[in-house]
Amino acid sequence: MDKIKIIGARENNLKNINLEIPKNKLIVFTGLSGSGKSTLAFDTLYAEGQRRYIESLSSYARQFLQKTGKPEVDKIDGLTPAIAIDQKTTSKNPRSTVGTVTEIYDYLRLLYARIGIQHCHLCGKQITQMTPQDIINEVLKLPEGAKIIIYAPIVKEKKGEFHDLIEKLRKEGIIRAYIDGVIVRLDEEIELKKTKKHTIKAVIDRVIVKEENKSRIAEAVEKALNKSFGEVEIEILNAKDLGLERDFIHYSEHLACFDCKISFEELEPVSFSFNSPKGACPKCDGLGVTYTLDIEKVIKDKPLNKGAIPLIWGFNKKYYQEFFKALCRELDIDMNKSFFELDDLQKRIILNGTAYDIEFEYAKHKISKRWPGLRQIALDLYKDEDMSEIMSESVCPSCKGFRLRPESLAVKVAGKTISEIISMPISDAYEFFKNEENFSHLNEQEKRIAEPILKEIRERLFFLVDVGLGYLTLHRDARTISGGESQRIRIASQIGSGLTGVMYVLDEPSIGLHERDTLKLINTLKNLRDKGNTVIVVEHDRETILNADHIVDIGPGAGKFGGEVIFSGNVDELLKSDTETAKYIKREKDINYAKVRPQNEWIEIKNVNIHNIKDLNVKIPLRNLVCVTGVSGSGKSSLILQTLLPTAREILNHAHKIQKVKGVEITGLKQLDKVIYLDQSPIGRTPRSNPATYTGVFDDIRNLFAQTPEAQLRGYTPGRFSFNVKGGRCEVCKGEGQIKIEMHFLPDVMVTCEACGGKRYNEQTLEIKYKGKSIADVLEMSVDEAYEFFEKIPKIKQKLKTLKDVGLGYITLGQNATTLSGGEAQRIKLSKELSRRDTGNTLYILDEPTTGLHFADIDRLVQVLQHLVDLGNSVIVIEHNLDFIKNADYIIDMGPEGGSGGGKVIATGNVKEIAKNYADISYTAKYLAQELQHQA
Repeated sequence: MDKIKIIGARENNLKNINLEIPKNKLIVFTGLSGSGKSTLAFDTLYAEGQRRYIESLSSYARQFLQKTGKPEVDKIDGLTPAIAIDQKTTSKNPRSTVGTVTEIYDYLRLLYARIGIQHCHLCGKQITQMTPQDIINEVLKLPEGAKIIIYAPIVKEKKGEFHDLIEKLRKEGIIRAYIDGVIVRLDEEIELKKTKKHTIKAVIDRVIVKEENKSRIAEAVEKALNKSFGEVEIEILNAKDLGLERDFIHYSEHLACFDCKISFEELEPVSFSFNSPKGACPKCDGLGVTYTLDIEKVIKDKPLNKGAIPLIWGFNKKYYQEFFKALCRELDIDMNKSFFELDDLQKRIILNGTAYDIEFEYAKHKISKRWPGLRQIALDLYKDEDMSEIMSESVCPSCKGFRLRPESLAVKVAGKTISEIISMPISDAYEFFKNEENFSHLNEQEKRIAEPILKEIRERLFFLVDVGLGYLTLHRDARTISGGESQRIRIASQIGSGLTGVMYVLDEPSIGLHERDTLKLINTLKNLRDKGNTVIVVEHDRETILNADHIVDIGPGAGKFGGEVIFSGNVDELLKSDTETAKYIKREKDINYAKVRPQNEWIEIKNVNIHNIKDLNVKIPLRNLVCVTGVSGSGKSSLILQTLLPTAREILNHAHKIQKVKGVEITGLKQLDKVIYLDQSPIGRTPRSNPATYTGVFDDIRNLFAQTPEAQLRGYTPGRFSFNVKGGRCEVCKGEGQIKIEMHFLPDVMVTCEACGGKRYNEQTLEIKYKGKSIADVLEMSVDEAYEFFEKIPKIKQKLKTLKDVGLGYITLGQNATTLSGGEAQRIKLSKELSRRDTGNTLYILDEPTTGLHFADIDRLVQVLQHLVDLGNSVIVIEHNLDFIKNADYIIDMGPEGGSGGGKVIATGNVKEIAKNYADISYTAKYLAQELQHQA
């Protein structure tokens, strides 16, 4: 069968769809936001493919897997195994990097462990091996009188009971052994747990270093080397008394630096893992960052006696206040000065404490104790509370942010350390590994070991470059990656896996991609298809639609007005059709609301240094629709979301606990009165959240119901009409309308509550009617219906009107927030902000608002944002969509490339200026010029 047949699909808003789609083709599902594309692709096709796979497993295996229910569909024929690549799975783990997510780092660890050349991390010399005589000489160089134990390490971190080994040691005359950190006698009964990892070292001798014990020490060292195959460990019991830094020294016949007197352990892949104690930097535990008290957050720049240190000054802080005053008297500090005017010694004592007692009086008692220092006081006062507001994150000084211990960072392959490789842009790393000359120095054996590893690394790097991610580094924290980037990383991994006969379902992979990179992505998707896979893409991008083998358009409207297949066929057939999508593709309809606005007032940002941005100065006009553009990774988010937004929040919204970029000067914000940031995160993660509760219109509706004569007669308050608290809600389902029934080996089933019939409220509450409708009936109304129903109530009407204005008239007021698409969630947030009283002085910041939006939805969004600017507000948008960009008043284009090739502002001006003057240096200008030609 070369087709997938769907019969009777009714999931969410789908209206009994019957559809045939070809296998092993690139298929695009398109249509308005909320029309049912994702429902058909993910909740029907993928969910059924996944369910069938899970059902093929044993009941024992199924209990460990996430259970997926059967979608509402009569039958699907010709379904192949399904893999979904959506945007919701960016890692939140601080230990995840691009290298670990793509598995390239695993291959690098293997490469460095197998053919890496060790160098001393202290002097940089190549490591050589020690002979037994070298080791004996080193031990004899220890200070006279050193009490030492000579061990032969035999077992290191291995599971087992080791009865035979212990018996063998007894027979060889060994009396004691060091087992798991404790020295035990071998003539006692020793029981080791089979499932735990153990470390065993034979105690060869305990001796004091002095002239007459020379031969005894030499004999013991040789015996230890023989027993442990060339390794010996020396414990110095009185190391502290002798002023020695280390009390445990490991010597080996294998690897050591003679100049620095250090032995090195054999390299293993785990030596390069920052998730293992063997490889992780001991200072930051492999996180690459350390957290320290941020002086600027704890101490304000004002006189000490005017509350410069809020931590110890003010209400309920009398004890520390008196203590601090006494310290200032002792150190002869003028409290009219600010902390930053004091000399270095005074600053250090205030921060770190005194070595002597300070006398002061508190509550009529004389107290004499050491000043502990502000750092310690902060720890004591906060204890288990969130300390983020007084701490700042800084790069670990030991590993410089590379997460590994110094010994691992000094290993080289082809003259480069692992830190140099992971900090290169992926495109440069690919060129380095592709160049055979870099590895020509390897001998035959090393070449045989390295070849399969290098092949894997090259392939994976190539696929990442191919999907337009060459600007990232392998070292980049996975938490800072956008949804689109994470999705493309997973596409690259799937191509690398080389599977065939699979159905891939992708959710808008072009998100966050510049027009320049979209064609690269399309070629990658075609590559997946050509390997014999069916690739289904939910997408609105014009280029992707035009390159598809088959297109399915779902509509005609959104929500309950959608859910039907209005077109299914190839591109030529689409262009002959009359659907909304076809009109925009053919440019019969165009999004053109461009206005000419002057640039008189500005926000100025100076000295920006973050990620790939170096010493950047930029001006952003106010009371304009401003688009910040540029290829992926050029620094748009770093400039707007990480530099401008936190400072704007602090100055305009008086926000606390924000992470600002240091050293940046921002002027011009005083002309505004608040900042609003709108992203695409869900409005709620539980079924209790819905558009009515999020926008606040439900509070007004509950108040209205509480004011009806019947409700007042019964003494009902607005709380009676809430489904989240006891009183008015149905107590059987706790106001959810559904009851979850747990099935042991099957997915949990949600059944409608019999007590309330899914209405969420008890009978008494439902008896209260307004214009013949109960509160449950209101929740089931669409926004359009509710708008007409509450026409005479201005407060409710206003909030519902903003939902209509952003194109959400079709959603029901009580719709479960978890079923809303990303585009719908963002527009609900936008409508909530629009419903507030407008000051005409607000700064709106939006991050790729066209994500998940159809051409018709973008049309509506541009109108809403233009209206905001008409009212005098300022709107800054990070965007790649040309239909949106061409409507901007002012463009700031960053680039010219991503990663280290970006971080600069390469073009500024209005749309026509950018297209005309910068097409030779700016990709945005080049594509914008083409777009304007089409428009003409």
